[in-house]
Amino acid sequence: MMKDIDKLIVVGDRVLIKPNDAVDRTHSGLYLPAGYKDKENVQSGYIVKCGPGYPLPDVEEGESWNRQERAPRYLPLQVQPGDLALFLQKNAIEIKYNNEKYFIVPQSAILMVERDDF
Repeated sequence: MMKDIDKLIVVGDRVLIKPNDAVDRTHSGLYLPAGYKDKENVQSGYIVKCGPGYPLPDVEEGESWNRQERAPRYLPLQVQPGDLALFLQKNAIEIKYNNEKYFIVPQSAILMVERDDF
């Protein structure tokens, strides 16, 4: 099934998140209080894929008619695949892909991540 996920391309500053089932504690022991979902509809889940980041303007000196094509440049996202993310559900778009539920979330809606490789 992960082969099908590899076909998806996440664009811009968006992140694809697989939501957790209701848990009150993260993998490393961070306690999530009972009301954390109710206040702002905070959701948690693992980041599956990330977009390339924020596009940067092409600032090139020289004559406008003599410019060479360059590949787009991006400011990379702070989050990475595998991170456990807490995000605001009101900014998320819910999708179903291969009968699995996912959220597409802009990085600005992510409140916090937990990363195992520190």
